[in-house]
Amino acid sequence: MLTRRDFIQNMTLATSGLALAAAGLPLAVKADEAASSPLSALLDQFFTEDLKRSPERATILGLDKGDLADLRGKLTDHSPAGVAASKAATADQLKRLKQIDRASLSGVEAVNYDCVAYVLEQRDRVNKRFDFGSPWDRSPYVVSQLTGSYQAVPTFLDTKHKLDNAADIDSYLARMEAFATALNEDTEALNRDVSRGVVPPDFILDTTLTQLEKLETDSDSSVLLTSLHRRAKDLTQEKLDAARKIYNEKISPAFEKQWGALKAARAKAKHDAGVWHIKDGADWYAEYLQVNTTTKMTPDEIHKMGLDHAADLTGKIDAILKGQGLTKGSVGARIKGLYTDANMYANDDPGREQLIADLQARLDNVVARLPNFFHELPKAKAVVNRVPKMIEDGAPLAYYQSAALDGSRPATIYFNLKDTHEWPKWALPSTLYHEGMPGHHMQVGLAQEVPGLPRYRANMFFSGYGEGWALYAEQLADEMGVYENDPLGRIGYMKEMMFRAGRLVIDTGMHAKKWSREKAVAYMVDLLGDAESAMTRETDRYCTWPGQACSYKIGHATWVRLRGEAQAKLGGKFDIKDFHHAGLSAGAMPLDVLSRVIGDYASTKG
Repeated sequence: MLTRRDFIQNMTLATSGLALAAAGLPLAVKADEAASSPLSALLDQFFTEDLKRSPERATILGLDKGDLADLRGKLTDHSPAGVAASKAATADQLKRLKQIDRASLSGVEAVNYDCVAYVLEQRDRVNKRFDFGSPWDRSPYVVSQLTGSYQAVPTFLDTKHKLDNAADIDSYLARMEAFATALNEDTEALNRDVSRGVVPPDFILDTTLTQLEKLETDSDSSVLLTSLHRRAKDLTQEKLDAARKIYNEKISPAFEKQWGALKAARAKAKHDAGVWHIKDGADWYAEYLQVNTTTKMTPDEIHKMGLDHAADLTGKIDAILKGQGLTKGSVGARIKGLYTDANMYANDDPGREQLIADLQARLDNVVARLPNFFHELPKAKAVVNRVPKMIEDGAPLAYYQSAALDGSRPATIYFNLKDTHEWPKWALPSTLYHEGMPGHHMQVGLAQEVPGLPRYRANMFFSGYGEGWALYAEQLADEMGVYENDPLGRIGYMKEMMFRAGRLVIDTGMHAKKWSREKAVAYMVDLLGDAESAMTRETDRYCTWPGQACSYKIGHATWVRLRGEAQAKLGGKFDIKDFHHAGLSAGAMPLDVLSRVIGDYASTKG
């Protein structure tokens, strides 16, 4: 899963002007030629405007410098005024975009326009339709195990805010003050939503309270202070005392206030897992299925697709298991039996460090194979790390964070190693290829480096496209031969494919068919043989981010279908490098646009 996070919604796109270069460098040249166009200039304005409203993103991208240096001491404004300003900015950007004549555009310019219009229209529609939840996290819940300043800002400050000099320390202290403000703003929004009947499920609030309790500690034990001690090069006693004072007088009281609000919400919470249980929840889910998948598939259609794909993959895994002499019991039970080998785990810190090192070596190995499948690779490197301990309880099993645009920080693939018995070694490689190469890092890294592609477009993310590509990348890694002489690894890959099919079933099951959390967890445990604890955490993720998990398999099916159609049309002229270039070299896009881009590539090449 990506760090991410403009999930966008489907709209009807005109087919005129979407023809792109067949493959190779011509498309990049077209992007370069468009760099100085009125549309590109406008998108550059949008990008800067958005950064000013999201200072954390400016820091993550390495752009909090020069004219944007003042952002280094700020955080996103979560106040009602800040939310209103963000909504007004979206409406204004959409109005300004519409002043450009879409009919006059062609090639990559037309793709740029359509993708940005898609995003802004979706945001504007959602802004006007719903007045609850987190507009930044695309969740119906402002504070949860995965949303809220309490779980995002400490990790951000510890891992992304530089502390190389005295000015950096001053900015850090300013952000500590801003963190206390953000906590209080989140608490006010939480209380407001609860008063409207928008209350997270009881089990979500239980995890949230547990995580918040771990963060609420004495000042010197807080990651905010230990990070200063560990990283600051010019830390004086005066600055340390100032940080301690901010924590004790502002942050700690804000933690306590949020704790009280969460406890009050917990007293009102229900056990219903699906978003249907809150006001306007069914409409919210229908909207965000389109936001995440960039399709108009209904919950019933997605549910059936999941069941069908799960059945197909169960049959394929059954054949592989039988080839290993494993014939007794259900597929899930036989997979569960593979978890009994103690050599497949490392539950002490030295073992975890070795696990990370082994995954880095695997990543380096697959990168060496990529030139046979791609015309070019991202210049930015990718490294493997573990999820910070303080957020392991609620964090996903793995996720990707893109590199800083200024080259100061590589991309990172994070693995949650809280309990490696949930992660036998044979189950890890497929996720590595999904999050790293040839998955998210290939797609995001190339998009950030396309010559002339506006930064707004280069840093867009469409879940159906991006997560679909990453799942396609898992299949591609298998096609590259990474599992030769590694049958357990290939079982792990196929199991991950089945996992994504199961997500379609339980996401729609909980949010549209009123499945309980317990039913969803049981379905996944029976299907996959995974530990109940792992599937519970994953299921809870889908409760907090409804619809997002559906994007993976739907996007994957689209990439596979488009490749098959191009192969059928081009026959001997089909080149896998050209196909990948056509699909990746114009940046992320809705699946509808991707279908037209690949269709135009095949027509031109043929």
